[in-house]
Amino acid sequence: MGTAAQVPATARPLRVTATPPPHGRLARLTALLGSRGSRHGALSESAQREVLAHGLAGTATILGVRLCRMPPFTGPSVVTHAAAPESNGGDSSESGHRFWVRIQSDGHLYETRVRQRMSVTDLESMRPGDVVGCRVDPGNRDRVVLYVPGEQEATRVSIAKILANGRRADATVLSTTPVAADYTGRDDPVLRLDLELRAWDEPRPWWVRIMQPVPLSAIEMVDLGRHLEVAFFTVDRGESVAVDWVASMYE
Repeated sequence: MGTAAQVPATARPLRVTATPPPHGRLARLTALLGSRGSRHGALSESAQREVLAHGLAGTATILGVRLCRMPPFTGPSVVTHAAAPESNGGDSSESGHRFWVRIQSDGHLYETRVRQRMSVTDLESMRPGDVVGCRVDPGNRDRVVLYVPGEQEATRVSIAKILANGRRADATVLSTTPVAADYTGRDDPVLRLDLELRAWDEPRPWWVRIMQPVPLSAIEMVDLGRHLEVAFFTVDRGESVAVDWVASMYE
């Protein structure tokens, strides 16, 4: 039998050093990437149907989009232009995409990632900066289904887009009138508001008339002479104006 190798008395044990944490630019990049919402797998068809049926309504601002691999179709397409279950089979033109989105729903504002199939037609309305509709699982806010809204939700999504991307102005309430209109799925009263707007980068004030749902908690804000914070795209008669009720109540 051979003799065991002798370890020199002066030999030092091997040191295993941990990889040092990133620093400088790398640390900032790591923190930035880590803050851009959670990542999770795509929802199955049955999970999407569940979220569409029982989820909370919201809006999603598209921050980024790219192609990604998705499992093959296992059943009929779930999401249509109006976010209703589709009766036809899956459309081969629906590609898998990963969307980085900012969600606003039930008083929450946060960012997350969504993997989902969308048709070529709907993708034209889901570019960075666009605002679309969504449904959010109340038990897990990262379970989200995106869709391009139909006519019934166009007003709400349009308002969200103005608030997300518009310029800011101060509005004085000139008059308030209830509107007798049927807005499906809305609990908040719809009012017609005559406002005088002033913006720091516009030379003179201008008057607008808008019809917009008013949260019950903000009804007292529409009294004559009250000031509201609004967003707008351009000086017009109100077509591109939306009231920011949250900012108005807590300014």
